[in-house]
Amino acid sequence: MRLELTKRADYAIRTVVALAAAVPDERLSVRRIATEHDIPVRFLAQVMADLVSAAIVEGQTGRSGGYRLARASSAVSLLEVIEAVEGDSRRRDCVIRGGPCQVTSTCEAHDVFAAGQEELLDRFRTTSIASLQQIA
Repeated sequence: MRLELTKRADYAIRTVVALAAAVPDERLSVRRIATEHDIPVRFLAQVMADLVSAAIVEGQTGRSGGYRLARASSAVSLLEVIEAVEGDSRRRDCVIRGGPCQVTSTCEAHDVFAAGQEELLDRFRTTSIASLQQIA
């Protein structure tokens, strides 16, 4: 079984961690983040737009502009960052049948996979960006 993030989520997480590590009130440019974290500049601009829309990051234009976290890194969850760029993380397709799960008739493995999914999402929901910095 493969559990992988999309590039978009990978870049979003790396970006938010970089912003969390910045000096308080320092604004980082897309170019700086992209260069320091090996992220394509044009793609990062799209990711930043999603993070701003989700109120995780705030941006300012102009000479002294750039991006910073909109709130403390301890108040931003890993799940929030992932869902800001990917949308709802819940799997909708049956792991065995391949199509949408049926409300009236689920496969034999449905309950196990649904519970596992909820545990994983709960772990991401309760993991703050600040705690990721402590791990690194």
